[in-house]
Amino acid sequence: MVLPARESARSTPPAPPSAARVGRRAWLAAGGVVCAGCLLGAGYFLTRHANHGTASGPGLAPASPPPPNPARRPEFLIRDATERAILHNATAPGVTVFRFAHAARVLVLDFATMQQQGLMLDRVAALIEKSGTPRDRVLSEPELLAAIRNDGATIATYYYGHDYSAASLRRFFALADAAKIALGADEETLRRLLTQEGWFAPGIRRGLISIPAVGAHPDITLAARYAILHHELSHGIFFSDPDYARFVRHFWHTTLTAGERASVRRFLGSEGYDTTNEELMYNEMQAYLMFTSDPQFFRPDQVGMTAEHLARRQAIFLHGMPGGWLHDALAASLSGASHPTAGQRASRAAPT
Repeated sequence: MVLPARESARSTPPAPPSAARVGRRAWLAAGGVVCAGCLLGAGYFLTRHANHGTASGPGLAPASPPPPNPARRPEFLIRDATERAILHNATAPGVTVFRFAHAARVLVLDFATMQQQGLMLDRVAALIEKSGTPRDRVLSEPELLAAIRNDGATIATYYYGHDYSAASLRRFFALADAAKIALGADEETLRRLLTQEGWFAPGIRRGLISIPAVGAHPDITLAARYAILHHELSHGIFFSDPDYARFVRHFWHTTLTAGERASVRRFLGSEGYDTTNEELMYNEMQAYLMFTSDPQFFRPDQVGMTAEHLARRQAIFLHGMPGGWLHDALAASLSGASHPTAGQRASRAAPT
């Protein structure tokens, strides 16, 4: 579901236990993280209407009073974008929000810093999929920081990218509210975004993914950003397209052998995923085996396969999967045809 940070990304020591609650607030103020009321980006910003551009000019009072009861504008402005446009987005402070052009039910959060990404999404990861953390309650802030330390990580390096279904996010906020868990400013910003988009309505199928900007960590080159984005978009399709999710489940149970499933499970367990969650296992299987070709993040031998054997499994997967953007992306990859982003990538080699 998410791409864990490589070991080399975990060199920054976590905050000491005594500073757990204060440390999270301090990081928010001093770690390059923009507060919830100050987020700015190319596709996402908090609107402030009193002195916005009008007939009187930018930043001046309106020439005439606004009409009574004007229609409420959305707080978060979201821009449609292709994979290539997202990949090459010019990073702005805070977080930029995109709606994926080829699957409108997928939102992409593009973070300028991995710190802010962690502040918004690490606690969701701990609830939904991280091994060793409870599935039935949201961690308090001290518990979350302890879990991150036990993982050998920091808030910024807990994960490189995140992905969650609308149902999982609804559950996270419901559990937090029921237990009166105080959430951070970035987590409350996420709640408001999801509320605006109608994700708290029962039965809504949507996918939320996140990626860090190039340079957010020394490992995040353009090639690495592409690998993370492509991996996470496959999760977004899985969460938002029930036909694709059913196909992936069928492939997991009927095409892969018991031995192959066991090898995938062992690999995912070594990466910190909860291996008792069967849906998580086959969701991650499709993302790693079919849509993660960068050796920095995945190699066939990690699941006991040769490159040739994996290619045969990918061909079978392609033959049976539903049509659409994800199908075409895999077909292009297997045929060696240029991917829409290929001409812009610096290298497919693992970043240094």
